[in-house]
Amino acid sequence: MSIASGIERVYEEIGAACARAGRQPREVTLVAISKTVSAAAIREAHAAGIRHVGENRVQEILTKTAELADLDLTWHMVGSLQTNKVRALRPHLGLLHSLDRLALVEEIERVSAPAPLPALVQVNTTSETTKSGVEPEQLDALVDAIRRHPAIALRGLMTIGPTGGDESGIRRAFVRLRELRERMRRLHPDLPWTDLSMGMSGDFALAVEEGATLVRIGSLIFGSRPAPPPHA
Repeated sequence: MSIASGIERVYEEIGAACARAGRQPREVTLVAISKTVSAAAIREAHAAGIRHVGENRVQEILTKTAELADLDLTWHMVGSLQTNKVRALRPHLGLLHSLDRLALVEEIERVSAPAPLPALVQVNTTSETTKSGVEPEQLDALVDAIRRHPAIALRGLMTIGPTGGDESGIRRAFVRLRELRERMRRLHPDLPWTDLSMGMSGDFALAVEEGATLVRIGSLIFGSRPAPPPHA
């Protein structure tokens, strides 16, 4: 399957999920996850309409933004971000999905930039120890801390669905994130809370049905890939 046909298929499934949920497809942004993918493949995706690209390793963003500087792409960091990589990444980043701890908040504040960094708080809604993210019970405290740091423009929340979960378990994780956003809207009504980043290639239709505004799709667009090298 070509990259263009993969993108078309994903958009069709987003449209079908929106119809089931009474939503409009324009409410959902497709973020093409391009880890280990060549710049040429990203160019092909761009030609097929992709404007948002996500990576989980800082070095890949740095390399690819240089190679693809002529394209109108917004770059998303979806993986865990080490504090010592913030300074290098900051000028290239359109949205950070994985804000999950005070040390990272403080480092973003230390790195000077002309505008606040749009960010989502990553929440571990599955209680899996293998997943990053703040525990739901700790979300209030982290958001309170973020609010004291004007270098961050908080836009919403992110989660990763359960590994190997059935449909009911996947839905619970996504519903939990939506409920947490509603709580944040009540507690912090002056912030936008526009975004819920949830859903990947195996579960994005369920995520859309439960309110996702950003879905992170890799293999359905670019095909299956080998495991990336260790995080650097």
